[in-house]
Amino acid sequence: MENAGLIEALRSIVGDRGLLLGDDVQQRPNASWGKGSCPAIAIVRPASTDELSEVVKLCHAHNQTIVPWGGLTGLVDGITASEQDVVISMERMNAIEAIDAEAGIMVVQSGAILENVQNAAREAGWQFCVDLGGRGSANIGGVISTNAGGNSVIRYGMMREQVLGLEAVMADGTVISSMNRMLKNNAGYDLKQLFIGTEGTLGLVSRAVLRMRPSTPAVQTAFLGVDDFDSVVKVLGKLNVQLDGRLSAFEVMWNGHYRLMIEDVGGHQRFLGMDHAFYLLVESSGSHAEDAMTQFTAALEELMEDGAIADAVIAQSSAQAEALWHLRDDVGSLSAVLSPVAIFDISLPIRTMLGYIDRLSVRLGQRFPEAKMSVFGHLADGNLHLNFGPVSEEQRHEVDEIVYDELSSVNGSISAEHGIGLEKKPYLHCSRSDEEIALMKLLKSSLDPNGILNPGKVF
Repeated sequence: MENAGLIEALRSIVGDRGLLLGDDVQQRPNASWGKGSCPAIAIVRPASTDELSEVVKLCHAHNQTIVPWGGLTGLVDGITASEQDVVISMERMNAIEAIDAEAGIMVVQSGAILENVQNAAREAGWQFCVDLGGRGSANIGGVISTNAGGNSVIRYGMMREQVLGLEAVMADGTVISSMNRMLKNNAGYDLKQLFIGTEGTLGLVSRAVLRMRPSTPAVQTAFLGVDDFDSVVKVLGKLNVQLDGRLSAFEVMWNGHYRLMIEDVGGHQRFLGMDHAFYLLVESSGSHAEDAMTQFTAALEELMEDGAIADAVIAQSSAQAEALWHLRDDVGSLSAVLSPVAIFDISLPIRTMLGYIDRLSVRLGQRFPEAKMSVFGHLADGNLHLNFGPVSEEQRHEVDEIVYDELSSVNGSISAEHGIGLEKKPYLHCSRSDEEIALMKLLKSSLDPNGILNPGKVF
């Protein structure tokens, strides 16, 4: 079908409001961090599952490739389109359809914004426990499709653990409605798993049943200075035990990251001195503020007496807690300081982290002596984020090779929570065996035989 005929056929399904063309398409980005200009034939914005199904059915009939879009907060170029692609954006399918406050369940459309879902859960007396820096624009469908993690994985798990059921549109337009509302359901294959973490390559998530968690309004936040990595591990272990499972965040910053945020990025309060090897941002949450704070303070005091914690500040207000989290979440400003920057989202066993970062620092420092490296991350779930720059586009491949070569030696993962997209596709073999990749390709060819869904992504 010629483009003109395709566009009119799409218009007949979604209407004028559901179709963007020309300059309206080109004004949208085509890569992570809002970079580039989208060259796609059109951006289609269905308003319902029925419209989405009809659009995909049309594209399948004419072998038209599709690139699905959520909130455009991904960081591995999973949204990148070509001149031959049609983009399907979920931005109009953004409703929170229902909340069951007794069962702790929420039903949402794919384009629902994460922060809106969090607020709706809070108003219903619950909480939704996946939280990301891009919460104000990230879409639930995108968070599902990348199996995102965020700050509370240590307590609540990845996005996969928050999804009870979902609805998805297959490559031929067939709607698979697996909107399970039960915590236990072993009636055959768990079909929703085909669409969680598969980046829109096997089907497009249209709706989801989300699991809310009991509200924990009593939150304690502390910022700790620690002088060696063994003490970091000790603090994690002790807090996990002594806080009776209420540890909800355990973030680590290497000294270099803290210095960059205070001295180079600026605008952040200097909560502790600059001479500690590591800085920890820890959070505990529960139901009863007074008891929780007493236990939190007692646990930290005991660790200070043991020498595991060298210095500490406990947030005395929500504003101070927000300032501490801003120090951790202000990744955009950090990236600007190191620009052009190479960003990595990796996972590896905790006990291998120190040696890995030390070896990486030596190799990268020898090859790129003018660049700086920032290391921070969730640690408790094995996830570290590396920012290295400035490095040119020509140098980026060599940086990738060094980072992933060292990661392979400790059996780590090239992607902890961002997915593969285009950016990490050449390195999938570093974390997956030939047999695993062959099985992934078999699933892809079986469910999308024409290869129209997010073509070229993952492998």
